[in-house]
Amino acid sequence: MYVLLLAEGFEEVEAITPADFLRRAGVDLRLVGVTDRVVAGSHGIRVTADATLAELGAEADQGIEGVIVPGGMPGAANIAASEDALSLVRRLFTAGKLVAAICAAPAVVLTAAGVVKDRKVTCFPGFEERFEGTGARFVPERVVEDGNLITSRGAGTAAEFAVRLIERIVGRDEALEIHRRTLQPGKIPGQE
Repeated sequence: MYVLLLAEGFEEVEAITPADFLRRAGVDLRLVGVTDRVVAGSHGIRVTADATLAELGAEADQGIEGVIVPGGMPGAANIAASEDALSLVRRLFTAGKLVAAICAAPAVVLTAAGVVKDRKVTCFPGFEERFEGTGARFVPERVVEDGNLITSRGAGTAAEFAVRLIERIVGRDEALEIHRRTLQPGKIPGQE
């Protein structure tokens, strides 16, 4: 199972696009509200999560293979303000599980969780300075994968981010099929 964290003010495209693509690919993905089940995005779109972090409870350490963190403000800041969310990110990262974040979330959430040291990362333009002093190496690519960490730039890269997640979780063939069905025939952007 994979979880996608939602907090008030999340960027809708960065949450819904990966959720939709991953579920199309057959990935067991749960939308998890950091504090509540009904969460409003930064543009007022309300999403009902499958569970809250508190409801996930003991499952948080069992059966979760990765976490996805959308950006948007104040959504990313609200996730970073949750010690439960940061703890989940840290535990999964330390266990070598997938940790993925997009837009402001790499700079706001992943730095707060302390998981970017010695890693290549990207984020929404203007948030790069948040990596200073963290040991991370910012690269201005649309999607960046470094070990078990995948980061992306923002709403405009959400589909590429989602396809890269599918490639990592399910495999290249399924990623190509989802890419073909949703974006265009051909190779996965950034992949040879």
